[in-house]
Order: sequence, then C-alpha cells, then structure tokens
Amino acid sequence: MTSDILAVIFNLNTFNAALRLSIPLALGAMAGAFSERAGIINIGLEGMLLMGAFAGVFGSFVTGSAWLGVGFAAVAGILTSLIFAIFIIEFKADHVVAGVGLNILALGFTTWMMQMIWGTRGASPSVASVPAIVIYFLEDIPVIGRLLGIQSPFVYIMLAMILAGWVLMFKTPLGLRIRFTGEHPEAADSQGINVKKIKYFSLLLSGFFCGVGGAYLSLGHLSQFSRNMTAGRGYMALAANIFGQWNPLGGLAASLLFGFTDAMQMRLQGIDIGLANDLIQMLPYVLTIAVLAGAVIKSRPPAALGNHYESGE
Repeated sequence: MTSDILAVIFNLNTFNAALRLSIPLALGAMAGAFSERAGIINIGLEGMLLMGAFAGVFGSFVTGSAWLGVGFAAVAGILTSLIFAIFIIEFKADHVVAGVGLNILALGFTTWMMQMIWGTRGASPSVASVPAIVIYFLEDIPVIGRLLGIQSPFVYIMLAMILAGWVLMFKTPLGLRIRFTGEHPEAADSQGINVKKIKYFSLLLSGFFCGVGGAYLSLGHLSQFSRNMTAGRGYMALAANIFGQWNPLGGLAASLLFGFTDAMQMRLQGIDIGLANDLIQMLPYVLTIAVLAGAVIKSRPPAALGNHYESGE
C-alpha cells in the first residue's frame, strides 16, 4: 500500500499534471500580488478567473479560434477588474465586501449567459481548444523533456508572465511606484505619483492575468465551460499570494505546491488506500487552510492594504 502511494506521489506524470494545474493559481496569485501591492485587497480573483473562463469559451464559440478565445478572456478579465476598481477607488467600497459581491455577480452572470446562449445551466458545448505543443530541443532531455518537452502553451505563457511580472514589480520605476502606493500612499502622493492611476493600472493588470488564467481552465485544461468551474481556485490563488509574500515568484512556488497536491489527490483516487474519495478530494483545500493559518501569522502585508486614500488628504 505504502509503495503504491509513494509511486503515485513521486511520479513524473504527477509533477507534469501539477505544473498544468498550477497555471490558474500562479496567474491568480500574481494578479493578487499586483493589486495588493497597490493597497487593494483582491477577494474578487475568483470572479475574474470565472469571467475569463466563460469569455474564453464564448470567444472560441463565436470565432472558431481558440487563441481569439484567449483574447476574449483577457479582455473580460480586464473589464471585470474595471468594475471592481470603480467600486473600490471611486465609491470607496469595502474591499472584502466588494470582492465577495464580484464573485457572486460573476457566478450568476456566467450561469445566466449559458442559459441565454446555449440553453443550459450545466456546461457549454465543446469548442476549439488550445492544443499541446512540442518543444523539440527539450523533448529528448531526461526528466526536463517529460515535464516541459510536450506541454500546454499556457505553461510557457505562465512562466513568461511570471518572470515579466517579477521584473516589472521589482526592477522598474513603475513597480517601485506600485509598491510605494501600497506602503505609504500619502508619501507617494507627495512625490508626485498619481495614486489613483497606479491603483487602476494594478487592478486592470490583475484582471488581465486572471482572464488568461481562466482561459486555461476552459480552453487549455478542457474545451468547454461549466458552471462555477473555478471551484475556489481564486481563493487558493489569494492564499498562494500571501504565502508567497506578495511576490510573483513566491506565488508561483506556492501554486506549484497546491497544484501538486491537486494532482496527487486525483491520482490517489485511482488506487485503493482505504479512504473515501470525498476525503481525498479535500486535500488541496485543507492545505490551503493550513497554509493560510501559518502564512497569515508570519507575513507582513503592504502597510496601507485595505485603506482608502484620496489625493490631498
């Protein structure tokens, strides 16, 4: 029994699946990092991911092109984050309440749109999806070839985005302004930084990342949209962001851990280990709670996270 479990856990197929399953989490975590570094608590990651997943399938359905569907998803993520930004920045809504409201709105909107477009509340019809690609110079390398030689393009897109996001956040003047805004908006304002524009930019960038992450769920992992298909991944991404200390690379590491746990529970269901499948399926969520409980105690969030600021105050 123990050998069967270890064979499932320490298997390249499990690591390969973990890499794919971490895509929406890592992109969502980076989305959370940018918005929270600018001082905005982003509970709405779940809704942004869901809207991206729906728009990806809708775009692929109406155009017949999966990549145009990804473009639809990115735009939908940006528009969803714009709604969130208006409530937070212009109307000074409570960040948590507005985020929860956005998630409920996204769930209701996507379900209603499925009913309107396809006459169903369960799942959309199958559409063109983004196929895996082969990287020939990697394919023949042991271990690395099994992990990266044949993969979904979203894996490479995620890695490129994470690296670009880290450079933007920590190596550019714009990234410095974003971090300054989240730490001390009054000081940033006194230095001539437009705090409101920085907050809008950070949230719209968050929406873009979530849109692409959602597109992976519906066009990379599957080829259809189903009701509430994000299934709490936005909250897991938020946990990964906190565990990763509001750093895109830290968020990626935490997402890989969550993705590995998810891949492991899927494969453990295929062998008899004496536990009900429902209990095994809980593993990623139990890990999320454990990580949050530990990370919240040790983490140091941006000093002005959750505060409202108006220029001239």
